[in-house]
Amino acid sequence: MIFKQYYLGCLAHASYLIGDEETKTGIVVDPQRDVDQYLNDAKSYGLEIKHVFLTHFHADFVAGHLELRDRVQAKIHLGSQAKAEFSFIPNKTGDQLQLNDIRLEILETPGHTPESISILVFDLIESPFKPKMVLTGDTLFIGDVGRPDLMASVGFSALELAEMLYASLREKLMPLPDDTLVYPAHGAGSLCGKNLSDNTVSTIGEQKRSNYALQPMTNEEFIALVIKNQPQAPNYFSFDAQLNKKERPNLDVSLQSGLKPLSVEEVLTFQNQGYQILDTRPEQDFNAAHLRGAIGISLSGNFATWCGTLLKNDIPIIIISEPEFEFESELRLGRIGFDNVAGYLQSGMKSLKDNLNLISSTHCWTPKNFKEKVESREPLFILDVRSPNEYSINRLKNATNIPLNNLTERFEEVPRDKTVLIYCEGGYRSSIACSIFENKRYPNVRNLLGGFAGIKNSYAKFTESPLPV
Repeated sequence: MIFKQYYLGCLAHASYLIGDEETKTGIVVDPQRDVDQYLNDAKSYGLEIKHVFLTHFHADFVAGHLELRDRVQAKIHLGSQAKAEFSFIPNKTGDQLQLNDIRLEILETPGHTPESISILVFDLIESPFKPKMVLTGDTLFIGDVGRPDLMASVGFSALELAEMLYASLREKLMPLPDDTLVYPAHGAGSLCGKNLSDNTVSTIGEQKRSNYALQPMTNEEFIALVIKNQPQAPNYFSFDAQLNKKERPNLDVSLQSGLKPLSVEEVLTFQNQGYQILDTRPEQDFNAAHLRGAIGISLSGNFATWCGTLLKNDIPIIIISEPEFEFESELRLGRIGFDNVAGYLQSGMKSLKDNLNLISSTHCWTPKNFKEKVESREPLFILDVRSPNEYSINRLKNATNIPLNNLTERFEEVPRDKTVLIYCEGGYRSSIACSIFENKRYPNVRNLLGGFAGIKNSYAKFTESPLPV
């Protein structure tokens, strides 16, 4: 048996290639939308990808099932409760796909979504009776379980899905042999759960010992625990969940529109028409100089998540990037179904060297600058754009919390007649926030370099911890 895990760090997403050497058959589970890596590896192993499984309709990215179908005619498999615009093979508990030395067996494990499945993988050379591993999708993570609230707006309440999840975990997954390897679809950083581990593989036995959601408890206790303190779902989650059910253009088609180079004049015309200008360069470069009105979301962080949260999927996007990163920027947008890129600024910021009046910069304070301003009693509005949980643990004194994912709806809560100091934990989110306020024409916005971590390390007296750390 050939088995390979792929891990896409910016989306904390794991996908899988399974291959049978005798029949030369390849199977891909939960692929990302750009599928070349699976095709290239299959070719190197001498495999033909004939099947693609989705463990469920993912909400945080657009899966590559249609791309594999269109490229190599792979058959699409979904859980029996799935409803989609494209043709697929519905799989119920007990259904099997057997090759020469491999058998896949389906477990329907609803809870994260109604159609969720887990896939038992048997290496028949080792044992025809005992599974070697289980691919759990978003039902069971390492250290967590799938959140049940993402489908609540489309026919199922979080309570109903949590009840399903309780049964799926205890009746389908926990009875598996303790040494069964667990391979989930996400790891730490995903918003599909609240306590995901950095590890990308575990065992059923280890999860029964250490996973908070698998400890002995009643159905009611489980529901209360698993619903509590879930992170706010980004705006694009419902869009992607629905897009994964649809017959849509494949990624190669959508990428063609964004490869159009645009002059400064064309970009300005589009900007005046309401197009979104997205600068994907490192935040320090954006802070130093950028096209006035651009939103700065760097490729160096959780780029796709923040783009999906803060940008619109139905308004064209113009990209400004470092040279040769135009395609990478568009590709990462395409992974979350944002196929609305209309082009990119040719030559990037170099094209603005003769148009300095179009360039702006983000005013930044070091921790020392912050100390001086506070001690001089300059009127400040201190804005913490971290999550409510981060803010509740420790924060700058007198800070107001508006999480970055709520900022576009709540920016009017921030006064225009004071200097606004924005901070996050390290500087990535605050840089994005500053670009939003500049776009809204706030006159006196400052970005705290090094974020809360820099103040905590240098000037702890300006921080407070309302709750025990």
